[in-house]
Amino acid sequence: EVQLVESGGGSVQPGGSLRLSCAASGFDFNMAFMSWFRQAPGKGLEWVSSITYGGRAENYAESVKDRFRISRDNTENTVSLKMDSLKSEDSGLYYCASDFGNTKPDCAGNRCYRTRGQGTQVTVSS
Repeated sequence: EVQLVESGGGSVQPGGSLRLSCAASGFDFNMAFMSWFRQAPGKGLEWVSSITYGGRAENYAESVKDRFRISRDNTENTVSLKMDSLKSEDSGLYYCASDFGNTKPDCAGNRCYRTRGQGTQVTVSS
């Protein structure tokens, strides 16, 4: 069974930093395209960032570019999201997602996934 478990969320003041982590199991992580999505209260799902299976290519939403950094450790089956210079509009539930799984793909725009975790809450507020 594909499982993704996020951690690292919390409350921080504007300008602060957080590091989210996602532990993956139940599939060949080395072959997985991994992503982070987020959802703010009352808003739709938003793609944040993705990283290829080898970690050689990273992509970011314009809203987080130059502030967030995605990374992965294929020896530990983890993917992380380092978030700096946080803004109030970054608040939301952050999900780790994979293209592995037996479910029908779900998408935010043209960014899709098959499995996602339960999410970790990020709150940016003064």
